[in-house]
Amino acid sequence: MAREPRDRRNEERDSEFVDKLVHINRVAKVVKGGRRFGFAALVVVGDQKGRVGFGHGKAREVPEAIRKATDAAKRGLTRVPLREGRTLHHDVAGRHGAGRVYLRAAPPGTGIIAGGPMRAVFETLGMQDVVAKSIGTSNPYNVVRATFDALKRQDSPRSVAARRNVKVSTLQARRRDVDAEAPAD
Repeated sequence: MAREPRDRRNEERDSEFVDKLVHINRVAKVVKGGRRFGFAALVVVGDQKGRVGFGHGKAREVPEAIRKATDAAKRGLTRVPLREGRTLHHDVAGRHGAGRVYLRAAPPGTGIIAGGPMRAVFETLGMQDVVAKSIGTSNPYNVVRATFDALKRQDSPRSVAARRNVKVSTLQARRRDVDAEAPAD
């Protein structure tokens, strides 16, 4: 059986990812003859099935900066547990620097209610229902990092059950009991 060329295998692996350009910034370096301009790009990459990553790239040309950022994002992918493949298991907060974000699980049909940088993360992650709020800075780098901090704090019932040495069904039963006791608004 003949092996495929490495380039073709990489293309197939790369085609499963969706990338979104979150922010592009023109930066200047002051040199003897004046200013040299470059570009910094922030890109979010995900497979829309629960894996997502972000990357930062700098270059003299925009396409090269985007390519570098995309490569960096693919190197740092994180797996996020999703409930029913569409929303979070529980509400969670994250922070990075002055950026604070709050992510809330939402019922089916809610959609993605979030600002620009966070929306890009959720779309590439494959999340369909979430309510999110960014507080503090509006700097896209810090908002994306705070969102990733929150997503890393996300726990699935399976991991909680393993940590507590109980069955997942017992946890789910407790959740249903709590939902039944909660007053309907």
